[in-house]
Amino acid sequence: MWKWLHPYAKPEASYTLAGKFIPWFSVFAIVCFAVGLVWGLLFAPADYQQGDSFRIIYIHVPSAIMSMGAYSSMAVAAFIGLVWQIKQADMYVAAVAPVGAVFTFVALFTGAAWGKPMWGAWWVWDARLTSELILLFLYLGVIALYNAFSDKTMAGRAAGILSIVGVINLPIIHYSVEWWNTLHQGATITKFDKPSIDSRMLWPLLLNILAFAFFLGAVSLVRFRTELLRREQRRPWVQQLIQRHLQAKG
Repeated sequence: MWKWLHPYAKPEASYTLAGKFIPWFSVFAIVCFAVGLVWGLLFAPADYQQGDSFRIIYIHVPSAIMSMGAYSSMAVAAFIGLVWQIKQADMYVAAVAPVGAVFTFVALFTGAAWGKPMWGAWWVWDARLTSELILLFLYLGVIALYNAFSDKTMAGRAAGILSIVGVINLPIIHYSVEWWNTLHQGATITKFDKPSIDSRMLWPLLLNILAFAFFLGAVSLVRFRTELLRREQRRPWVQQLIQRHLQAKG
């Protein structure tokens, strides 16, 4: 595994590899968004209790899942950066943190918009909502730490440590509806043996989760390449890349 990964520890190799995945992730995201959103918003049956209001799950649930997925990937990258001292791992953490923060904000906002007609309140200090809000603060903390240091090596290390420490919040978010008697509804799609959702609603939801995952991958890699160029702007390989780009434009 390490022998396979080692060549990509070079910044130029990481830049090239990320660039190969971006078009694929983008295409899959567009296709899944087009099918999943149209299917879910227009053709999935209305919920027998919530009516058409339930359709917000096609944005809310994928956003919530990706908010945790993005943070998980940051924690893994931070661990790699701390143990093997691979600087691209720190750049990945810095690149993904704002994307994860946006997904978390969208999950909280859509949750509030859903909570008002369902629960009669925009916000309650429910265990799931509170732990998700803490996740947003963790993202903001990672972003603030990374930008607080002029020495980006030190900045990456500080942001990485916070990313690893904060990962303890993820199981709390996931199991909060089981550990505490909360207002938030329990698990639905994660019960793969018997999902608590009709298959006509489930399949478009799964497609939207895939769409959000590919979108997260594409945006994260674009930001990673941008961060890589910014940090390596004085290195010969970046200068050569700029020259080739200028020559191609004539």
